[in-house]
Amino acid sequence: MKIAVTYENGEIFQHFGHTETFKVYTVEDGKILSSEVIGSNGAGHGALAALLGDQKIDVLICGGIGGGAQAALAEHGIELCAGASGDADAAVEAYLRGELVNTGANCDHHGEGHSCGDHEGGHCGEHDCGGHEGGCEGCHEEKAIEGPNVGKRCRTHYRGTFNDGTQFDSSYDRGEPLEFICGAGMMIRGFDAAVANMKVGEIVNVHLMPEEAYGEADPSAIFTMEIAQLPGAEEVSVGQRVYLQNQFGQPVPVLVADKTETTITFDANHEMAGKELNFQIELVEVLG
Repeated sequence: MKIAVTYENGEIFQHFGHTETFKVYTVEDGKILSSEVIGSNGAGHGALAALLGDQKIDVLICGGIGGGAQAALAEHGIELCAGASGDADAAVEAYLRGELVNTGANCDHHGEGHSCGDHEGGHCGEHDCGGHEGGCEGCHEEKAIEGPNVGKRCRTHYRGTFNDGTQFDSSYDRGEPLEFICGAGMMIRGFDAAVANMKVGEIVNVHLMPEEAYGEADPSAIFTMEIAQLPGAEEVSVGQRVYLQNQFGQPVPVLVADKTETTITFDANHEMAGKELNFQIELVEVLG
């Protein structure tokens, strides 16, 4: 069995039609035997389904996905598990345990009105949220990342901690290096910049300010709406992560920050926004 996950920076990328990379897992007897990251070559919705079909993919795990893409996947005999979010490896493990199911997340580019639900891909036409990019790309010019590893597929182990020493992520704990194309925007900028100049076998420790990681928290990304405008909002609770849809038809994960009898407040900032992060990075391999 082969399972593909829409992939970015170790997590499940949230809009199928804009997926640049997939992580493909080979599974046997309910266990992951191997995995690799493949590019989409800029393919669109239908072509992505064909690409996965050519790769003999049996299951796709993703975030939001439109009806047309769902139909294209079905034509290729690919089982869909939509509405997933968070760590890609953990999602596959959850699927293999029977704990991850298709919630029917639908990216409806042509629908009208507003809706909201837990992993339901609702609408939020007035808010352009940054997703997992920690802000708006292209709003300011950044110096290009330079180094001998830029443009090459790199495999790294890493351990991420906050300033108080609390660990928030570790590839060592998962037992598998993280693979990505250095400088391609698959990783946060500070991580990319560190790996760009590393040598295989080298271990470095970097401290990243928010602007090098997921950006500062944006107050304008916190907004309140009338519950009456959002069918399904009655069922969600404070602290829950749900999906809204921005004006480009892209599902964006948001946090339910507050709720009253008539209104609901969402926070579209990345959960790491505004945080200083520390990484111990080991360059395991450069594949070229």
